[in-house]
Amino acid sequence: MAAFVDVLLRGVALSGQAIAIGGVLFALLLHWSVPAPGDGQGRPPLPTRIWSLISVGAAAVALAQCLSLAVLVASLGPDAGWPPWRLSTTQYLWASALRVLASGALVAGAAVVRRRPRPGPWWSVLVGSALALAISAAWTSHAAARLEHRGLLLTLDALHQLAASAWIGGLFHLMLAALRGVPDRWPLALLRRFSALALAAVAILIAAGVGLLLAYVDGVRALLGTAYGIMVLTKVVILGALLLLGAANFFAIRRLPRARSMSPVRLRRFVEVEFGLGITVFFAAASLTSLPPAVDVVADRATLSEVGTRFTPRWPTLTSPPIDALPIGDRNAPRTAEDRAWSEYNHHISGLFVLGMGLLALLQGSGTAHWARHWPLVFLGLAAFMLVRNDPGAWPLGPRGFWESMGDPAVLQHRVFVLLVVAFGLFEWMVRAGRLSSSRCALIFPLLCAIGGGLLLTHAHASLDAKSEFLMEVTHAPLGVLGMLVGWARWLELRLASLDDRLPGRLSASAMAAIGVLLLLYRES
Repeated sequence: MAAFVDVLLRGVALSGQAIAIGGVLFALLLHWSVPAPGDGQGRPPLPTRIWSLISVGAAAVALAQCLSLAVLVASLGPDAGWPPWRLSTTQYLWASALRVLASGALVAGAAVVRRRPRPGPWWSVLVGSALALAISAAWTSHAAARLEHRGLLLTLDALHQLAASAWIGGLFHLMLAALRGVPDRWPLALLRRFSALALAAVAILIAAGVGLLLAYVDGVRALLGTAYGIMVLTKVVILGALLLLGAANFFAIRRLPRARSMSPVRLRRFVEVEFGLGITVFFAAASLTSLPPAVDVVADRATLSEVGTRFTPRWPTLTSPPIDALPIGDRNAPRTAEDRAWSEYNHHISGLFVLGMGLLALLQGSGTAHWARHWPLVFLGLAAFMLVRNDPGAWPLGPRGFWESMGDPAVLQHRVFVLLVVAFGLFEWMVRAGRLSSSRCALIFPLLCAIGGGLLLTHAHASLDAKSEFLMEVTHAPLGVLGMLVGWARWLELRLASLDDRLPGRLSASAMAAIGVLLLLYRES
């Protein structure tokens, strides 16, 4: 439980950091993009919303960092054999303290500037605090624990986080400030300057990321045979999607003078998805901090053939072993053949549900079967199946009661997934059947799909065998990525004009069908 909560807190901290640092850089960009009126009064004041969002982002960093320290202290209780007060002698605590102080300085600076017409000398406070936040973040990463090339790795990590914050955090402020209710006399200049800033940030992000990759992943086997390597590949895939969206926006902005007919709504919708994927990358990065770098995992690496076996097609298992054959009385018991057969059966039956929904969604999109719009109701059957089968040692099949079983991180995550599935079904059915006309409520389904895909990337099973654990979860990464594709493609389908929403709708349905196929191919043996 502590590890899962810590990953979530780190993800919140990275997201808040991006909003805070990206907000400071965006405010600077906005300041130089707004032309002076020529009346001697100087540049007009920046929107106060920017300073409020910077304060919220920085406060989120401070709160998440303090809670993360509290989780760490709690995990180092009397049973750990390590006095919690010794934490005060570690560089992690001092880096965390600097992180909190830098966040506090950003909150205070943004609050002061919000009440002033122009930042003036407070720019130095804001920029200095933003840099301190990025540097202190690097000191809480894997780079701070390395004995060799520590200075270089810390520099690369700080640049990596700073560039990510400039890009993704800047997108957040662009979405809320530049593309909504701003004067017509400066958006084009701002958009062009921001696209140039984003391009530079991407170049730094990739260059620093390659340097960190070479230091933490020593070869193809480490990349494909460890949990750290698979998460790095997942980040690369999501980054690729981000780059495609970013490139589309970049060239669209560059064509603005010659293509005035291009709808700014389309640009805004792509920015929304770009930001959403960026937040997912932050949580994937937070998950990486809970894993040992691939270069340090040698004995427990999986071979390429072992990984390939998990993706080799095999006829799905449609029979389940009896629950009496499972070691449900011992949570720490090694996994048995019956355990694996139980899990494979669960995944295969779930795959039938999901594949059916994907095919029905494609059928609905073709316009040939109006009745197929009720396909989201299949989610309710899937949720009922998951609730009963996910955790044989817990309620309702196992000896552990409902509340007792909620103390197990894996069980808790499974229960969250069940609730998400129920929400999927109800909201999407009401939207597809025309019973819910609110456009905002219609966005609940794609948003939950994206959140569910992101949570799947942070999901972990407790296991006594690191290799076995990795091989069991190696298929979760593509499932998480496809889940996000279902969500964000559906988001674009709903948010774009009717002539532009056909391809996103087909992508969403196809991704759902692909998830069903992957579940049918799932294997643990």
